[in-house]
Amino acid sequence: MKNYKQFNITFRPFLPDLVSGLLWELDILGINEEDNFLFVFCSEESEVSIEQIEKILASLQRENLIETFSMESLILAYRNWNEEWEKKVNVIQVSDRIVIKPTFRSYDAKENQLVITIDPKMSFGTGEHQTTKIMLQLLEKFTSNGDAVLDVGSGTGVLAIASVLLGAAKAVAVDNDEWCLDNGIENIKLNSVEDKVHAVLGELSDISESGFDLIAANINKHILPDIVHELRNKIRKSGKLLLSGLLVQDELDIKEAYSTAGFKHIETVKMDEWIGLVFTV
Repeated sequence: MKNYKQFNITFRPFLPDLVSGLLWELDILGINEEDNFLFVFCSEESEVSIEQIEKILASLQRENLIETFSMESLILAYRNWNEEWEKKVNVIQVSDRIVIKPTFRSYDAKENQLVITIDPKMSFGTGEHQTTKIMLQLLEKFTSNGDAVLDVGSGTGVLAIASVLLGAAKAVAVDNDEWCLDNGIENIKLNSVEDKVHAVLGELSDISESGFDLIAANINKHILPDIVHELRNKIRKSGKLLLSGLLVQDELDIKEAYSTAGFKHIETVKMDEWIGLVFTV
């Protein structure tokens, strides 16, 4: 059997979604996240090299998105990809009510628990990351029956799916990555919410609808200031905006940018070094 290349990468601050999104543009087979490392896999014949990955990380460093990084490469014997990946994906209890599970794990739901089935592609998370947990807890708190919800940078689609399972009438999940679109559609079907959740490939500007009651955006800090006015135009008066993908040190900058655009900050939630912000208009 063929060998494969493995790159072990660490960086500070640890922003796995940002870095993974860029690494998927290379000729790789998969990415696993564990503790503060990303493990990147590719075939031994692939032209992916330390130099290519260092170039990506160095560009993020120049943009002040990461401060430091280090990596090593290994040549290892073949392993079963799905088997190795599935070992890392577990049932996650986000709150007393919300549980996320993959199809290949069993779980006996307690009374009144909401079990969301998510089979993620390897780079886009299972609900384990603090920012996903923060957003799901905020959705649990702020979603009302009949809401129209917009999930910006939807990835696996977990936030859009959760919102309708929590009572929203409909949700639009938008992401500019085809990988996310395919995965989002798969997960929408797994949760039998095809009639209420619509997955869209594109940018926020490609969404023609407006007047959303609730908007969730779990994306990186450097994107959020650029879309503040688009988000303002999409939300109805007194609607709620939930933001994450943010570190504690990002709070003041984001609050300033969004307050200037007409949003009112009403709540901050913290989990380890990550935060979620809630605004209204």
